[in-house]
Amino acid sequence: MGSIWGVAVILGPILLLAVAVYVWMRNRQAGAHTVEQSERGARKVREDLEERQDRTVDL
Repeated sequence: MGSIWGVAVILGPILLLAVAVYVWMRNRQAGAHTVEQSERGARKVREDLEERQDRTVDL
């Protein structure tokens, strides 16, 4: 039981770091279309939030 725990303690953080590096590298390779689509979505969310805020203002 102790040897399994030791392997998990050593390999767990290494595996987590490897996954984090992989995800970071994939996100850096985003194409122009993906970035444009992301920006368009963020703009829409901001507009929706502004509209919702204008409708919920009590005078």
